[in-house]
Amino acid sequence: MKGCRPLTDQEVVLIADSFTGQYALRNRALFLLGVRSGFRISELLSLRLKDVFRCGQIVTRVSVNRRSMKRRIEGRTVLVHPQAKEALCGWIEELVEGGYTDANGYVFRSRNGSNKPISALQAWRILRNAYQSNGLTGKLGTHSMRKTFAAKVYQRLSQRRAAGEPVDPFRLTSKALGHKSINSTDAYLSFLEEDIDEAIMAA
Repeated sequence: MKGCRPLTDQEVVLIADSFTGQYALRNRALFLLGVRSGFRISELLSLRLKDVFRCGQIVTRVSVNRRSMKRRIEGRTVLVHPQAKEALCGWIEELVEGGYTDANGYVFRSRNGSNKPISALQAWRILRNAYQSNGLTGKLGTHSMRKTFAAKVYQRLSQRRAAGEPVDPFRLTSKALGHKSINSTDAYLSFLEEDIDEAIMAA
């Protein structure tokens, strides 16, 4: 996590549109759900069809159960962003057309095994190739998706605070990430140091 940077809005668009090959829809859905939900890669890969697709449509909120969470203390539920919903819809439609309809089947399935998700290492390779093919630099990995989510939530809440709303961007971002400790959130928002440096130089 330490040092891993978030993606800019432009970089998110570049990556989302750059996946190719047989599993392009799967990889796009994984990426967009990652940057729009803030789930860790292990949590994303634990998702099964029943977690995201019910009664013929994508769920409004996606939940990861407690046993799949980092500390296994409690689960986490996140509203599905329209971009993630659209990407999931495309991938699941392809799965259903291919006869993959088992509700207990993994969403981000591997081509190895009848019901097995891709590994975290494979997810890293997929994203690394996407980053490299788009010429992105800096420390990037699967955790960049979660960092991107944190950055967007914090920036949006900061705008609301600046507009006069009584919100606490830091604490609400911590809640959105499912953190139990503010110290964890502080580490996620370490990229804000660049904004502080910029503000000092501009003063």
